[in-house]
Amino acid sequence: MEITSVSAAAQQSQVQAAAAAREKAAAASDSADSSEKTLYEMMKDAQEKIDAHKDSLKTMKPRVQYSDAPIMAYSRLSRAKTHAQVNAAAGYARQQIARLRAAKYTDSDNAKQIQAAINQLQKAVSRAGKKNKDIDREKLSETRQKKMIQQKRTRAAQRERQELRRKKAARMIRESGYIREAEIDKRMQSYMSATQAELRNQAQALSAAIQPSADAVAQEYAAASAEIPAAALDVQA
Repeated sequence: MEITSVSAAAQQSQVQAAAAAREKAAAASDSADSSEKTLYEMMKDAQEKIDAHKDSLKTMKPRVQYSDAPIMAYSRLSRAKTHAQVNAAAGYARQQIARLRAAKYTDSDNAKQIQAAINQLQKAVSRAGKKNKDIDREKLSETRQKKMIQQKRTRAAQRERQELRRKKAARMIRESGYIREAEIDKRMQSYMSATQAELRNQAQALSAAIQPSADAVAQEYAAASAEIPAAALDVQA
């Protein structure tokens, strides 16, 4: 009878010990699940905040058309009739050059587009100097024409007038070509900028496909954390 009671007590203690072990294992598993969920949610929230911040920056940052400045400078230059107007157009081009040079430091993504606009504006300044010389020659031709009329050199005055008209027409055609040149350069720079942006997006997508994502890292970390309590249970057993 005493042996039977001792055996029953031993079996009961073993059952209680097994039940306690199962409870500890369940608690450890719940703790691992909780830590896994918490870590996953934290990393997911962090990634969502980063994406939201990038989207807000894209929304806040206006798209600047740097190539519009050369078109405006050439438009002013083509409308100029006097030295003062030509110099004003050249002054506008110089101001835009200074502005765009400063913009290169704050908008490095569009550095090539900005430099192309600066090159066009520098041409506009040089062409303004050429137009001032053309205006001087045209005024001189008009003066000669008036003298010929006073001297009753009618045919010579007509030839001078026709030559002056031809030179003015050629200058107007040349100046309209400046505007077309700037417009073509603008379209080219826009196309190149869009192509570069697409290449950057493809490179980022390829990098994201090769490198492990935040979700994968979280799952691997959670799996490794879950293996530690299981190993501890095996050791205790």
